[in-house]
Amino acid sequence: MPRLRVHCLSMSLDGFVAGPDQGPDDPLGKGGPGLHEWVFETRAGRAMTGGEGGTEGLDHRMVADGFTGIGATLMGRNMFGPIRGPWTGDWQGWWGPNPPYHHPVFVLTHHPREPLEMDGGTTFHFITDGLESALEQAFAAAGGQDVRLGGGAATVRACLDKKLVDDLHLAVVPMVLGTGEQPFGSLAGYRALPVESEGAVAHVRFTKA
Repeated sequence: MPRLRVHCLSMSLDGFVAGPDQGPDDPLGKGGPGLHEWVFETRAGRAMTGGEGGTEGLDHRMVADGFTGIGATLMGRNMFGPIRGPWTGDWQGWWGPNPPYHHPVFVLTHHPREPLEMDGGTTFHFITDGLESALEQAFAAAGGQDVRLGGGAATVRACLDKKLVDDLHLAVVPMVLGTGEQPFGSLAGYRALPVESEGAVAHVRFTKA
């Protein structure tokens, strides 16, 4: 049965997945970019931006797993971009003309917008009738494959609170942010798998109990 999966959700030791004061010039907040440096040291991470080389150990495999068997992605509007309120301008996401998804992406929003077709097979669909509808459309578009829950923190938290997430993968980064965005309050109903680490981060995975 297709599953809703979270992969490589980079989190600080004190439980934050983004820093404070997020904005157009600082989308991950103060200190937030440091959470993701480990990804771009891996071969899989560099490949997402068209680069080459990188490490090929456990961290690489964890990044690569996040693209295996995935047919669609769900994300919140805050992850797609910094615009609030009605859509203005021609914002097309943080990822340039060829985003790394290469499949349909469903963006939760309160404001309608026509689908946005990008290079490489990515089309952003803007869903205004709620989380459950967005998930239903994402699974339909995934064609029997799994759906990846991309973030941000509020969307992950909403799905965890409703026990909609089947698999949760946290990459715990050895840094402290002090404040910022937290992806969950409780993981009641989830079972932790053995922690794995051989590189820059500790990989902590949970599945439904």
